[in-house]
Amino acid sequence: MTIPVKQINDAELPTQTSSSINFEDVLAETKLGKFNYVVIIVSGLVLATTLIETLGISYVLPVSNCDIMLTTTEKGLIKSIGFIGIIISSHFWGFLADTSGRRKIMAPALFSAFIFAVISSFCTNFWMLIIFRFFTCFFISAGSATIYAYVGEFHCNKLRSKAIMAASTLFGIGATCLPLLPWLILNEKWSIEIDAINITYKPWRLLIIIYAIPDLICSILLWILPESPKFLLSIGKKEETLSVLRTMYSFNTGKSKHDFPVNTLERCFEKNHTIKKLPPSLNPVIKLLKIIQSQTTPLFSIKYLKSTLLASTMQFIIFFTMQGLYVWYPYILNTLNEFEKINPNNSSLICEIMSFKENKIIFNGYQKDSEIKCQEDFEIKTYITSLILEIFYVVGFTVIGFSINIIGKTYILLIILSICGISGLLCNFITSPTISGYFYTILLAGGITVPVVNAATVDLYPTNLRAMAVSISLMFGRLGSVAGSNMVGFLLNVNCRMVFYISGCSLLIAAFFGFFIPKPKENIVI
Repeated sequence: MTIPVKQINDAELPTQTSSSINFEDVLAETKLGKFNYVVIIVSGLVLATTLIETLGISYVLPVSNCDIMLTTTEKGLIKSIGFIGIIISSHFWGFLADTSGRRKIMAPALFSAFIFAVISSFCTNFWMLIIFRFFTCFFISAGSATIYAYVGEFHCNKLRSKAIMAASTLFGIGATCLPLLPWLILNEKWSIEIDAINITYKPWRLLIIIYAIPDLICSILLWILPESPKFLLSIGKKEETLSVLRTMYSFNTGKSKHDFPVNTLERCFEKNHTIKKLPPSLNPVIKLLKIIQSQTTPLFSIKYLKSTLLASTMQFIIFFTMQGLYVWYPYILNTLNEFEKINPNNSSLICEIMSFKENKIIFNGYQKDSEIKCQEDFEIKTYITSLILEIFYVVGFTVIGFSINIIGKTYILLIILSICGISGLLCNFITSPTISGYFYTILLAGGITVPVVNAATVDLYPTNLRAMAVSISLMFGRLGSVAGSNMVGFLLNVNCRMVFYISGCSLLIAAFFGFFIPKPKENIVI
């Protein structure tokens, strides 16, 4: 005996107008279940790969100096080059994701990032390292912004922000690899001579490859997952959209795909940006630039200008502090721990300790030898404090994920950015190296607000502009990373205290800007 399943025609679904149905209602019919959890997990891993590839180099450079003799300026450039690769490519990847598909762009790009990362582990000089790290992050950029649109478009309005925050929580868990892997690998004392290419393969080179393995895993998983149903609908592929929805429904409910209670999308429409047709004889490069321009221009129209400028400014400020200072985090933290180890009863401000280090003065007041021993590992306490920061990210993302719809994005931004900004200012007044290190860690914790801003951005734009909008805002964020990392490198020697004054005040300004984030329209066509 078979149980009859009621099939819902489009006419039975709640409508926005008499001639179309709301895709949100159709998407809600897929329910929330295993399929969504898989998408969230993969999305979290993709986000983690971006962080690991851009910031993992911070743990590599200090211990690679025995093999690649780099000046402080060269180290600063290598720390910045990953962000530059992301900045240059963000607009390009956002355009491709909005016109060709989310998954179709991310999967091959992440595989390419893995290949370049592996090659970079064999580099023997500054120029080789900077070139291959640039291309590694050029390709990793494809996932950093596109994935927010991808995960959001598998969820209806009610669940979208929570899904993005859930992916960010998993991203935080993955980010714990930043200090954990160096802790496990760098303190090992081994080396392998590779005569064919004249290098000595040491733990820091292996660490680069280990950091890149998630790129390969994400590439494979994205090839397995389907394209975003909202993107497919936006380009008119209604049958493929329905197929994805049926697959989601089957995985989530355990029922047959044929039991999905919607059997047609003929009256379900998705607003899409129509690209103006260009003459076939036009130069291909010029044609591509014109298409990119046509995809970008709407973001700066009167309708979206406020949202675009606000999201971009807030991302610039948050990344300026979060990643701009993080690339120096292992170095500064290790310096504080070295000082405290040698001078357990000595109290000094963080900038005084950094001044001793930068001027090559040993912490007991004597001049260092002319031949400075190269560093091949970190103090254990450095790893532990770094791990505390990553755990804070995991807890923060989890709490925000559960409370974002209750408290609201504006108040979350106000509370977190204010606390982190004040902590940054206090770094200039605390004389305990341990406590100042913890306040420095809290300052960097402001990065947990990045997905909150991204969730707000995703809510404010339609499908055909969403990936480009997030890409542009994150492009400005990466500009902030470059500005922040170079500012720290310069001011550490000139006026260290300004590093914390500027960073703390900037986050307080960003907290204030959160009040001006527009409210998403309830009936926006997603």
